[in-house]
Amino acid sequence: MRRKLITLLALLPALAPAARLKDLVTLEGVRENQLIGYGVVVGLNGTGDRRQTVFGVQTLTNMLQQMGVSVPPSAIRVNNTASVMVTATLPPFGQPGGRIDVTVAAIGDATNLQGGQLILSSLKGVDGQVYAMAQGAVVTGGFIAGKGGSTQTVNHPTAGRVPNGATLERAAPSVAPAGRLRLQLKQADFTTAARIAQALNKKFNSPLANADNSGLVSVAVPAEFAARTTEFVAELETLQVEADRVARVIVNERTGTIVMGKDVHIAPVAIMHGALSVEIETTYQVSQPGPLASGTTATVPQVGVGAKEEKARQVQLKQGATVDDLIRGLMSIGSTPRDIIAILQSLQSAGALEADLQVI
Repeated sequence: MRRKLITLLALLPALAPAARLKDLVTLEGVRENQLIGYGVVVGLNGTGDRRQTVFGVQTLTNMLQQMGVSVPPSAIRVNNTASVMVTATLPPFGQPGGRIDVTVAAIGDATNLQGGQLILSSLKGVDGQVYAMAQGAVVTGGFIAGKGGSTQTVNHPTAGRVPNGATLERAAPSVAPAGRLRLQLKQADFTTAARIAQALNKKFNSPLANADNSGLVSVAVPAEFAARTTEFVAELETLQVEADRVARVIVNERTGTIVMGKDVHIAPVAIMHGALSVEIETTYQVSQPGPLASGTTATVPQVGVGAKEEKARQVQLKQGATVDDLIRGLMSIGSTPRDIIAILQSLQSAGALEADLQVI
């Protein structure tokens, strides 16, 4: 099957040259934190852990002992329970009593978590402190239908989510902005960092911002905002800044997708591209001996080799040509996505492609 070539030309910078500062930077110290815990999902319809999962039996035994029920581990069947890892993301400045989503994933040999209930589990941060407690019904995005050898599996039924399943018990370890702010660029770039500092100094009519490097801009909080740092950050976030973008071409060889920027140009170049196909075909003929002969029937392979080379097709690009012009020219002569990707790689090696080529 011949793949279709999809080319996307990024014209957004021409339509919206400026972006909000909150879309370009993050505030140092204001970040998410990862939480992790161990839990048990109960109420499964015989799709839980088997006896091979030893820690599932131990967990259930310990849980029953805390409730005053003493049962030997050898007498417990855990088909309706599953041991899971519970993970969540603690948002910055999360306060006790807030609710967050959690994700559960089976770590034993359970086959399906559909319809299960997560039992109270503690979620800890990297510092070992408990920041949230999780419990609730597990929602899976997949299922298993059928029995025996005739089954149908959709998505991953051994992982699911508990919406708003965790309650925060401790405030997030975020650093409150004060004194001097440090803005971290999401895409490090010297030009963008310098423009951000210039825009901030112009807005507040004071040299309070400085571009430390391509990924960091430090900003001093003005005296009038000394007691209102949150309002100062809100003022920064709405500032419009024109971000500089690197000329880049992204190629996905698996899907035949090419994404390019508006300012990607190609130096004057002539491209000649041909195709050579070699076909090897093997046929089998049967050698049959004559009547009353002493020979035996044998299969004799016949190998045929054929080579076909098409004439080279030429595309010429003049000064100021873009990748879009190249793509259209190559498609007009019937080039395949694989041909176009190979030509782009050759242009970069020759120094004719004035952009960064990334193959994913």
